[in-house]
Parts: sequence; structure tokens; C-alpha cells
Amino acid sequence: AIAFALTCTAASAQNAYIANYADHTVSVINTATNTVTTTVPVGNSPYGVSVSPNGSKVYVTNSGSDNVSVIDTATNTVTTTVAVGDGPHGVSVSPDSSKVYVTNSFSDNVSVIDTATNTVTNTVAVGYRPLDVTVSLDSSKVYVANYVSNNVSVINAANNTVTNTVTVGSLPGTLSASPDGLKVYVTNSDGNTVSVINTATNTVTATVAVGSIPYGVSVSPNGLKVYVTGSSNKVYVINTATNTVTDTVTVGYGPYGVSVSPDGSKVYVANRSSGTVSVIDTATNTVMDTVNVGINPISYGNFIAPAPDPEAVPTLSQWAMIGLGLLLAGLA
Repeated sequence: AIAFALTCTAASAQNAYIANYADHTVSVINTATNTVTTTVPVGNSPYGVSVSPNGSKVYVTNSGSDNVSVIDTATNTVTTTVAVGDGPHGVSVSPDSSKVYVTNSFSDNVSVIDTATNTVTNTVAVGYRPLDVTVSLDSSKVYVANYVSNNVSVINAANNTVTNTVTVGSLPGTLSASPDGLKVYVTNSDGNTVSVINTATNTVTATVAVGSIPYGVSVSPNGLKVYVTGSSNKVYVINTATNTVTDTVTVGYGPYGVSVSPDGSKVYVANRSSGTVSVIDTATNTVMDTVNVGINPISYGNFIAPAPDPEAVPTLSQWAMIGLGLLLAGLA
């Protein structure tokens, strides 16, 4: 007998999940075509979004209904809703996919969700009005931006205790970790700056001046650029080698959430006042497309995921190989 192997591959697009605060939905954008392919109803006033590392789940905080919607990306439907604390805003899935961390801004704590059971297994007290959260590359540390306390809480993920508190700028709102896990970037909305935290020492090593009222932040996959949304309808591009703003991109009105595509070629910006998403070409730092979504899109967090692979269909040449293989197998 003759044995042979045939591998069929299918290109997959990437989907961006945009939380629409005012109409309680999530718009799903196919980033290959920059069109909305479906709209998913979630809870009241969705705010933060985080995609699991394998792209199979999307977690959405519903700040008005005090819960988290879990979306199955294969079907783009809500499969589970998890009750958390008061006023959930930020959300982040750990890189090992075992936990989801949710900031409850009105109860001043963080809910820890076990992804295997979709239940809250722990609640960690942090600073005043925690707004956003991110997890270190090795899933060992959790960083929480405390808006009123003007600091960042560092949680030990092994025992769910705060082990350090890092003072940053005034009114820190969002944060994003570098892909190598060495830095965390924090937007300070009152100080018009971005604080750069060294995760080895838990100290601020640089402060970058940006435009008025910075909101969202996202680090590029290669760690070379940081994209920050500002109230002046701008996105500020920071060079991480020099910690300086090297470019500014005009987008829609009221840009909030921002996320870089996994291949680093595009940046998606949720424009709350425009009801749109601006798509920036990172090669030219220009807006290449604008996508209409729901009412008041916010979508803080990592909101871009690989789309599920469609069923692979063999090409004509592959079918010929299959036929030849079966014929030879029959003659053996």
C-alpha cells in the first residue's frame, strides 16, 4: 500500500469587534473588506473588548448591566453571560487563556473569571475607579489603571494579591503591554501624557507628551510603535525607541478604542461621536477606509481576532493528487 498526505489551507480574514455603547451591540468588521458582516446584541452599554489568544472567544464588558458577554467567534453569538462587579469597563484575557480580568470601576476591584467554567473565582481590591487592565506576557502579572488614584496596581496572578503600586500621571485611563512583556504604556487623560512602565522594576522610565486628553492606546505587534487616541480627533504615533511622537493622524470625531491588526499593517480606531471606525494604513499613517458601525462605539482593548478558517476545499491539482493516490493504492 502507498500512504500519502495532503494538506489543504484556506486563508482567513481577521475580524474586528466594536462595542457600540449606546445601542448595546457589537459590530463585527471583516478587516479584509472593511465591511460589517454581522451585529451581535450584548448587554447594556458595552465598553471594553478582549479577544482570546486563539481567536475563539471575545469578552465584552457591559458597564450598564454589570456583566460580561462571551461571544463565540465561530458563530458570532453570545454563548454565556458572566455577572461581575459594579460598572465593568476594562477587560483582558491572559496570554495563557486561563483567566479573564475585568475592572469594576464603581466597586474598585477586579473580577477574575475562569475561562473553563465562565465563573468568577476571585475578586481583587485595587485603587479608586479602575478603568482598564492588561496582563503580562507570561500571565504572571496583571496591571490595572486606577483613574482617580493616579496609579497602576500590579497584581500577582498566582495568588491574586496586589504586590506593587506604580504612580503615573493624572487620571490614567487605559494601558497596553508591549509584545515582549518589558513595558506597559499608560494614557494619562488629565496630564496629556503617556507613562512608560518598566515591568522588571515596576517604575516609570519615560513620560511621553501627546495631544489633549489621550484615551485609548495600543502597541504594534513588533513593539516599535504605540498608537494613542486623543480628544482632538487625532491618533498619535509614538516611536518606542525614542519615546517621541513621530506622526499624527486625523480620524473621526471622538476617537476612543484603538487596536492594531495582528500583522501590524492596519490600525482600527473607534470614533465614538462619529459612529464610525477609521482604518489607518501603518505604512503611510493615513486613513485608508472608514466603516460605519453602531451608536457611540468605544471598544477599549484588544478587539481584533483572526476569523475562523472556512472549510478547506482542495484545488484541481490537489484533487488530481488524491485520484492518483487512490489509483496507486488500489493497484498495490
